[in-house]
Formats: sequence, C-alpha cells, structure tokens
Amino acid sequence: MEAGKALRVLACGDVEGRLGALYSRVQAVQKKSGPFDLLLCVGNFFGSAQDAEWEEYRTGAKKAPIQTYILGANNSEAVCHFPDVSGCELAENITYLGRKGVFSGASGLQIAYLSGAEAPQEPAPMHCFSAKDVADLRDSLLSTSKFRGVDILLTSPWPKDVEAFGNSPAGVDTKKCGSGLVSLLAASLKPRYHFAALQKIYYERLPYRNHAVLQETTQHVSRFIALANVGNVDKRKYLYAFTILPMASMDPKDLVRQPADATESPYRRPVGGGGGGEIGALLQPDKKDEPTCQFFFDLSSKPKGRKRPGGESREQQRKRPNPKPPLPTASCWFCLASPEVEKHLVVSIGTHCYLALAKGGLSPDHVLILPVGHCRSMVELASEVVEEVEQYKSALKEFFKARGKRWVAYERNYKSQHLQLQVVPVPEDCCVTEDIKEAFLSQAEEHRIELLEIPEHSALKQIVQPGMPYFYVELDNGEKLFHRIGKNFPLQFGREVLASEAVLGMPGRADWRSCRMSREEEAAAAQDFRRAFEPFDLAQAE
Repeated sequence: MEAGKALRVLACGDVEGRLGALYSRVQAVQKKSGPFDLLLCVGNFFGSAQDAEWEEYRTGAKKAPIQTYILGANNSEAVCHFPDVSGCELAENITYLGRKGVFSGASGLQIAYLSGAEAPQEPAPMHCFSAKDVADLRDSLLSTSKFRGVDILLTSPWPKDVEAFGNSPAGVDTKKCGSGLVSLLAASLKPRYHFAALQKIYYERLPYRNHAVLQETTQHVSRFIALANVGNVDKRKYLYAFTILPMASMDPKDLVRQPADATESPYRRPVGGGGGGEIGALLQPDKKDEPTCQFFFDLSSKPKGRKRPGGESREQQRKRPNPKPPLPTASCWFCLASPEVEKHLVVSIGTHCYLALAKGGLSPDHVLILPVGHCRSMVELASEVVEEVEQYKSALKEFFKARGKRWVAYERNYKSQHLQLQVVPVPEDCCVTEDIKEAFLSQAEEHRIELLEIPEHSALKQIVQPGMPYFYVELDNGEKLFHRIGKNFPLQFGREVLASEAVLGMPGRADWRSCRMSREEEAAAAQDFRRAFEPFDLAQAE
C-alpha cells in the first residue's frame, strides 16, 4: 500500500464463525470488481467456542484470501479466541487489532478501533471497554495539534442516538442498544467512516458535519454505516465496499467538500450546552425538556371530550399535573395565560402552541404561531414544542396550498418579549419561491445586512445561542436564511420585504400600525379564518 494511494477497502458485519460464506463472497466481489487491499470486520467474528470452520484457518489448512483485521470479543464466551489484549495474528491473513488503538499503514490510512461492549460497571471485564479506555484512545489522538480526525473508526456497538437529525434505522431503538461512550468517541475522533454491527441490520446514516454551521471552520463529514450479519436469511447487506484516499494525502478543499444531504452531527450538543470537559461530565444524561403548561380557551361549542394533538382529551390534560411555566414579562401580549393577550385573535390552540391572526396583518390570513407558555425565541423551545410548531407549519402549508398560495415564515428575535413566528401567505401567481428569496437577499444588501443561507438539515439551535438576537426566514421549499443581529436592525424588515413590489406589491402595508382594524373587525376576521382552517386544524383532530 503506497503512501498517497487510494485504497480499496471491504467492511463486514458480524461473521459469527461463517468464514467460508464470508470469504466466498469476498472472492466473488474481487473477481467482479478487482482486488481489494483489506477487509475490516466489526461485531462478533467468532461463533461457538468449538468452531470447526475456524479451526481450519487457525491450523493453516485454509488461508484467508485477503488481509483481514478484526475486533475483539463482545461476550465472555469469545474471550478464549483472543490470547493477547494488545493484538496479534490469529491465523495467516487474520489479525486481531487489540483492545483499543490506532492502526496506521504505509499508505497513511488511519484506522481507530475499540473492541468489545460498553462495560456496565468498573472494573471492565475482558470483553468490555470502559470510560477510561475511551478517554485514553481519544487523548492519544487529540494530543497532537494537527489532529483533524481519523479515516476510519471501528466499533462493535452502535453509537447512542446516531439517528438524531438524520434518517432513522428500521426496527432499532438506538436509545436502548447504543453506547454513549461510542458516541463520545465518534464525536471526538471525527471519523470519515464509522462501522459498527451487532444489531443484524444494514443502516447507512446520512453524512453528518463535524462543525457548527456559520460558527466554525468547515470540516469533513462523517458517515456511519452499520452492517448486518453474514449469511442472514433476509439478505441484508453485510459487506460494504468503498475506495478511500487517506486524509493525510487529500487536498484540503476536497476533504471538506460538503454533500448536499449532510446533516448536523447527532452527537453535538446545542450551542451553549457544553461540549468539552471530562468524559464523565459529558455522559451525564441531559435534563429532559420541561413540558409547557397548557391553558384552554373554548373556541367553539365542540364536545369537551375532543382529543388534543397529544392524544389526550381536554379533561385528561386538565387532570394531568404540569410544572409551572416560565413567568412572562409584565404585560406580555402573547402569553396565553396573560390578561393582556387578545383572545379574540386566537384561531387554534394546540397542546404547546397556538395560532392567532396577526394584528395589522399584511393580509387577512397572515397568522402567528406562538408558544402557549412564555418563551422568547425558537432556539429556546423544548423539543415537544418544536415538534408542534412543525405540525402547525405543515397544516398551514396544506391550507394555503388549497387556496393557491405558498407561505413565508420569519422570526425577529430582537426587541421582542415573546416568540412570534410570522407566517405570511403569498399567491402562487404573484412570484415563485426563488423570487421571494432574491427579494430578501436584495433588500438585505441594501440595508447592509448579512443574510446567510442555512444548509439543509441544519437546526437553528446549532447556529445561535439562546439569548442572542437574530432574524430568521424560512421558505416553503425548506430553504432558510439567517442574520445574527448586532445593532440598529430595522424592526419591520420582514414585512418590508414581503410588502415590497417584488413580492406582494403593497409597500403601504409595511408598517402594521397602518393596517390596524377595529376589535369587531378583527374578531370577525378570526372567525372567518377559524371556520376555513378547521379541516386542516391539528387541534381539531380526533
């Protein structure tokens, strides 16, 4: 393996002693696609302790057709196959890498590995790894100032919560099967490829970034791939072929190129929530998001037994104890429990959010999505509230689509007490989404506002800290724009763009105060919207 040369690598899931089936498949692949340089095996390599098939390779009667590197035991029964914890050759062309470490070939390829399962307690049994093992491996690599990551990471267990921000594996609950220590290791070592097994399914997660968008220097992406077991009856993929040029030999621009489907890291904590420190501290379970207290206002004469979006009836939710919500600032117009809230504008009440007509709206169907309890911005919302915001956005998208409109949503977290996600419909024959985006970018340039595009699959929480002022725009095709506010931000910027000739063509309505109606007119408009929106209203779902 020459330095600077791309390598052709095979990765395999649980072999479980089926060496004949594995190597037969490897030879077929090599015959069809040409020679591969090495085979990496994760999961359970051995079957029973008295495996006749393994004996043929151990004694030399058979020889592996490719240089094979394997991980250690994941259970006490398999420990007998691994005589040296530091790693050793078990048979010709079959090498046990060891308990933990980094394998670097002449090509410059760096393969980090961690054998075994996560230890339930200390001291760790021979077939398990501990927090100290993970810390030692991590620190041995991070101690070098030029460390950028490793090419490949091999573990047998999956990392916990690996599906966060990405696609979910079918039939596997990573909260139950995954290892928090492996998650920490993956977050620290930033592998370009991470292979694991044990769950007997094939799962390739969307690639994820190793940097915070708009905050840190762009880094390479990581790909997590779980492989099935050899010879499984469901024909699930257990052998993965790929070509890799060692990181040390790559052009930096090529290394950090971001694929279109890259997501946030599943292991990255929200900004301001930590990210350094000792392993023990990092692995402390996060506090569960506090549920928002619910307040109810009858909007119609529907039966009290009607179920809410969370699946419970009003009566059940009234009886369910809730922690007290954050106290609103005095005279908050938008807290549903506040005497200042203008209840006649409310058109739908969910479990955690509510929908209200905008006061002095750009159009009669300009609405706000607001949290029931007091919260200042989207980045401070609990996860269940964010989920309901998304449900309301989806319902509004369908509602407006049925009326030949698309929507634009924006939030100004600046000189405001309570989160207001403004949702403004735009007739489809007025302009296309790309024109709306261009209008925001053009007017931002005139105001000398740096409006940045947020990559797809990125979460706002990953970009801005709670408490930091910002302006955020979301288009109905999923594109998002963001500005971190410094000072002197024009308060009506969002309305000005949408009211401009380039979008709605009503610049005279840029200031909400010039669009105010009487209370009777507002109440009538809310009643009209409520009646039209009812078939789409998630709060009315059975």
